[in-house]
Amino acid sequence: MILSVSLIFLSSCQAKESQNNQVTHITLWHGINPPVNRDVFQKLVDKFNQTHVDVQVESIYAGQLDQQLPKILTAVVAQVPPDILSFYPQVTGQFVELGAIVPLEYWLDKLSLKSEISPNLLEELTLNGHLWSIPLYTSNIGIFFRPTLFQAAGITNTPKTWQELREVAKKLTVDRNGDNQPEQYGMLLPMGKGEWTVFSWFPFLFSGGGEVIRNGLPNLNNPGAIHALQFWQDLLKDGSAILSPPERGYEEDAFLQGRVAMQITGPWTYITKSKTDYQVFPIPSDVDQATVTGTGNFYLMKTTPEKKKAALQFLEYVLSEEFQTEWAIGTGFLPVNLKTAQSTAYQQYINQRPWMKVFLEQMGVARARPTLAGYNRLSESLGRAIEASLMGESPQAALKKAQERLDLIWGK
Repeated sequence: MILSVSLIFLSSCQAKESQNNQVTHITLWHGINPPVNRDVFQKLVDKFNQTHVDVQVESIYAGQLDQQLPKILTAVVAQVPPDILSFYPQVTGQFVELGAIVPLEYWLDKLSLKSEISPNLLEELTLNGHLWSIPLYTSNIGIFFRPTLFQAAGITNTPKTWQELREVAKKLTVDRNGDNQPEQYGMLLPMGKGEWTVFSWFPFLFSGGGEVIRNGLPNLNNPGAIHALQFWQDLLKDGSAILSPPERGYEEDAFLQGRVAMQITGPWTYITKSKTDYQVFPIPSDVDQATVTGTGNFYLMKTTPEKKKAALQFLEYVLSEEFQTEWAIGTGFLPVNLKTAQSTAYQQYINQRPWMKVFLEQMGVARARPTLAGYNRLSESLGRAIEASLMGESPQAALKKAQERLDLIWGK
């Protein structure tokens, strides 16, 4: 019954069939948030529709991304997918296994526009030698901090290394009444086993020389991963970090209220829209300087040749300097088009927001999470290990258990 109702809903969401031979209607599903960003995207879709007489794009907000996946998989199995899907790259392997998406390198290689796209972004969207999607936006993670709290603690320089970050966090932790319950903590760490926790920890994994994939298979129990997880645990043992409520590590109330002085997040954050004093510094280094990309992408789904041809016109528009300039300035995400990043309009935009330059400069050391089939299971096991370690289990034991679970899944 549930499946039948889902299929009826999915069918109703499909693009309207062409009313004549001149216009091709295509459907695009996305989960763009917050609503203000959705409005920016819709204006750009409307602009495309107004300037293309032969293609009309129907943009549909299909809900939060994690809530969308069952709906998408149902649509794929029932052979009623949208023509274009916006999602995150880590589901690429799963879509490839299902035969749900179309490789795009043959199309993109013919466009002069390809030279305008950041090469490392295309690398992130590539699997098994094929480009499976194109980037809508990109970003990465840094550490926001409260300058007034730094000043009050006598801190004049932002930390450049893990050790300096640990020392700064201690100085920023304040127990005013001596009850061993600080009113102010140095740092917030995300609690939970969800993707936000995993995403927030990846920069430390990369910086500590760790990995989660070796020879195409999960490899969690390695010295670099243990080292990175130990660092987070050490911050807690020092008493200078506090955990977020479960699965709510992205919330910023504690930072805005001055209960924590530092928070791991990206340029999309509400912090930048608040009246709170803030600045940002790059993820401190250990073995390497590193951060993790947060990229949104578009998949071309397997539909009819006519609809695929029409959809490619829209995807070319998404990559253009025109689209990317309006999108980046309107949303705060980093542009994927190099001409946009160098444009007068965008340079004026970031000159008014100096903190954005930190994220632009970090793109040179930004790395991506894996896109192999089964990433969701890998992420879930990794999230459990992070959560267990933050609750007191040794990083070695937590990662060993996670790896054993994955070995069973992968049949090792």
